Amino acid sequence: MTSLLEWLSEGIVAQALTASPVLYVFANAAHILAIGLLVGAILPLDLRLLGLFKRTPLQLLGPFLSRAAATGAVLAILTGMALFTVRANEYVGNPAFLTKMGLLAAGIANVVLLRIASPWRRTLSEDRGPWSIKLMAAMSFAIWIAAVIAGRWIGFI
Repeated sequence: MTSLLEWLSEGIVAQALTASPVLYVFANAAHILAIGLLVGAILPLDLRLLGLFKRTPLQLLGPFLSRAAATGAVLAILTGMALFTVRANEYVGNPAFLTKMGLLAAGIANVVLLRIASPWRRTLSEDRGPWSIKLMAAMSFAIWIAAVIAGRWIGFI
């Protein structure tokens, strides 16, 4: 594990971000914008699944917000991986970072379960979901807010 962390910290991405404060700022800003897209799409979808905003059809809102959240997640993961290389050794020992990674995994697992193991398509077509969908939406809401808090906490530990 140590050799992998050293390899990442000495790699071209880490060197570029360390050598150029401007590049680092842009990578950091891109990460924040990606998180904004992710959370900004997921939270309204979760709230709609929980029964709010009933005037907006779920059949219209669901696919759009799901794609927006997926795009945000991919961009956040890619930019996060780049930022990780700069301080890989520090981050792996940071409880807030580890918490954020656990919450990220839980959030992604929740999405996968929602799509695979639940009546997602029926929920979209009927414009309402059973209690299992509402439970997953509530869990998603809590997980993603906690992940954002953990992410902000990283710099303070």
